[in-house]
Amino acid sequence: MMPKMTKEKILIVGGGFGGVKTALELADDSRFQIILLSDQTDFRYYPTLYRTATGGSRANSSITLHNLFLGKGVEVVQGSAQTLDRKAKSITTTEGKVYNYDTLVLALGVVTNYFGIPGLQEFSYSIKSQVEVARFKAHLHKQLIDDRRPDLNYVVIGAGPTGIELASELPTYLRRVMRNHGLPQKKVHIDLIEASPTLLPRMPADVGRTITRRLKKLGIKIYTNSIVQGATADDLMVSGKPIRSHTIVWTAGVTNHPFFTDNHFVVMGRGKVAVDTFLQAEDGIFVIGDNANTPYSGLAQTALRDAISVAGNIKRRASHKDMKSYKAKRPVSVIPGGPQWAAVQWGNIHFSGKLGWALREAADFIGFKDLEPWRGATKQWLTTFGHEDDCEVCTIAEASRRR
Repeated sequence: MMPKMTKEKILIVGGGFGGVKTALELADDSRFQIILLSDQTDFRYYPTLYRTATGGSRANSSITLHNLFLGKGVEVVQGSAQTLDRKAKSITTTEGKVYNYDTLVLALGVVTNYFGIPGLQEFSYSIKSQVEVARFKAHLHKQLIDDRRPDLNYVVIGAGPTGIELASELPTYLRRVMRNHGLPQKKVHIDLIEASPTLLPRMPADVGRTITRRLKKLGIKIYTNSIVQGATADDLMVSGKPIRSHTIVWTAGVTNHPFFTDNHFVVMGRGKVAVDTFLQAEDGIFVIGDNANTPYSGLAQTALRDAISVAGNIKRRASHKDMKSYKAKRPVSVIPGGPQWAAVQWGNIHFSGKLGWALREAADFIGFKDLEPWRGATKQWLTTFGHEDDCEVCTIAEASRRR
């Protein structure tokens, strides 16, 4: 009788784009035993979280990890990675569980950074998870229904893609909530705060100018070169001047996951982990996505590309072949700016409007297809056109409007 072949144990830490895609790429290879460790039960599709925060379907920005890996031979376990034992080749979680590995892939994502600004964590909202989104929407409803008028100023801090997407959709959503509750339609004031001199400082200046014009057309007030200094329950202090608001949304700051500094990885600029040409931080330890010090780290498309490269090299190494060097590629950037409008930066090409919006819808479908079969991806994509709120009045009103 032939001896049973020992499988290589692949431990993937992180249930975001990079971790999930790595597991999916390796799942059909019988040479590997794959464990995915995540502190979440769901995969968050970050590009559409702003839609969920403005009345869109939860399903449009969330897929359970169980469903993603159903029947694929990937063991999904829940826990928060805390300690790396390089000698024992193991990860210990905050819950005290130990997971051994032969090869380790770290894709933990980033965490929110408030830069020590007084009061900001206590008095601001965020939309980085379904829990945070639900809290934000509950606040918007309560404030409108209790006061029967919009806030003096809805303030979004951070003019990156998430801040721009949220700010541009908020007016439409708030007017819809007012209509659903029979409230008088009053003007909505949205302020967008950015510390840099321009919007989207990491992108070409003409893209920032196009989006600036679009936001101003939507009635959004833009503050650039503006430093947030503190927040209270009633206002936000910006460059020495207070802005009255009970609705402050922080989209500006993130930092690399503390796991890496806590476990003595070499950290480079922007707090990212130093990796070699194969995306290894050390032999047999790959770091990908938002955590890696690569040119376009921080974008979903980059995390997917990293995952494909690393999974391919794990397979090559198992076949005793040379690994291939990773090649960074500038992703296509598509940034929505309100209903049926988006700005596109594709290499040296830049355009905006309904064509940009159509491209964004196509990109979301491709994004879902990268993670799910055709049927599941199509079902996920179609949730783009649905509405969902915890508010019973809004749910009934939207359902009757669709009839």
